[in-house]
Amino acid sequence: MAQTPSPFSFRNYRFYWFTRLATTLAQNAMVVVIGWQVYDIARRTMAPREAAFHLGMIGVAQFLPLAALTLITGWTADRVDRRWIGRIVLLAEGACAAWLALLAFHDTTTIPAIYLVAIVLGVCRAFANPAIGALAPNLVPPAVLPTAIAASSVAWQGGAIVGPAMGGYLYAHSHWLPYTISAALFLLASGSLMFIRPTPKTALDRKANPWRQMVEGLAYIRRNRLVLGAISLDLFAVLLGGATAMLPIYARDILHVGSEGLGHLRAAPALGSAATALWFAFRPLRHNVGLKMLVAVALFGASTVAFGLSRWLPLSLACLAVLGACDMLSVYVRQSLIQIWTPNEMRGRVGAVSTLFISGSNELGEAESGFLAALIGAVPAVVIGGLGAIGVTILWARIFPELVRARTFDPPKTLEDIPGEEMAK
Repeated sequence: MAQTPSPFSFRNYRFYWFTRLATTLAQNAMVVVIGWQVYDIARRTMAPREAAFHLGMIGVAQFLPLAALTLITGWTADRVDRRWIGRIVLLAEGACAAWLALLAFHDTTTIPAIYLVAIVLGVCRAFANPAIGALAPNLVPPAVLPTAIAASSVAWQGGAIVGPAMGGYLYAHSHWLPYTISAALFLLASGSLMFIRPTPKTALDRKANPWRQMVEGLAYIRRNRLVLGAISLDLFAVLLGGATAMLPIYARDILHVGSEGLGHLRAAPALGSAATALWFAFRPLRHNVGLKMLVAVALFGASTVAFGLSRWLPLSLACLAVLGACDMLSVYVRQSLIQIWTPNEMRGRVGAVSTLFISGSNELGEAESGFLAALIGAVPAVVIGGLGAIGVTILWARIFPELVRARTFDPPKTLEDIPGEEMAK
């Protein structure tokens, strides 16, 4: 049997991989500093539960633009050159980072200013995620795609490991420095996309009704129960198990480790994720992919509960690392199913819906955790969320038996083979 080539043997993929790494470094450095600044500024005049409410509102500010623009951004990614969408949007994210750097340099950062940036970043990511995500299948042959997804996840998680620590340490040195470095990384990421050669154009009918084309992505996911089950499982499990949103509270008021310790806490889930992604880059998952995803999500919930109860930093870091590893396995299975099963002309629209679900689980998960913490405290909020994630996994195994039966990533040979697809006889 011929050995599958490495995705890095393809020129376009190498530039894509660097774009993913630089973008994730910049985004995660900003996320950790934004979270710390919001909570720290709020705590100067508010009690912990009131300050936790503002952490939740940051998640809402990033999610609302994405929810409003999902159909438009997916359609745009299938109509416009995806490389140019990524180039422009990454420059806009760099401008946001530069503005926050300027505010921090003059010590004029306010919570409303951070809210405004969060909204603009939400708009940028609404356009960037489906466009850049839909590029990957056009850069390597189908047989190489699962390995390429795993390698891309290594860049993503590598940036998620280094980015938070980088942001925390740079912020401890100078408050404006992490934003400045992030702005430079966004510029490099946009420049890297300039070197990706033209990819195959989609077969989207330019004369068809745009609104009808926009909703086709929703219709495809609704009919494909395997993809619907995988996406919605992630949405509800991570929505409930949003422990990472509480990390500023744990760092400041529970574990008492400060902004530098917050960087370690933010990096721990990414460390577990990166190790898992690196394993899959060399040993791709091939059998019982659906069942393994369900088990991973249940373990994700259990790790969340353990973290919520921990008062010892090493144990907390270990729980977060396991949590990240389980989340990575779920991401790997879900993204492989979506990218392999979805036709190229629909990848932007399906990717946009997937991004909405993912962002819903992340940003709304942060909001849910923040609001719940404001009501009952951070620790009960995290524990209840982890238990909820376990419950969702059990429920989804019953509602979507297609997940349990999913053995491999092999796409259907015909439309009739799609799980849940009802064809006119």
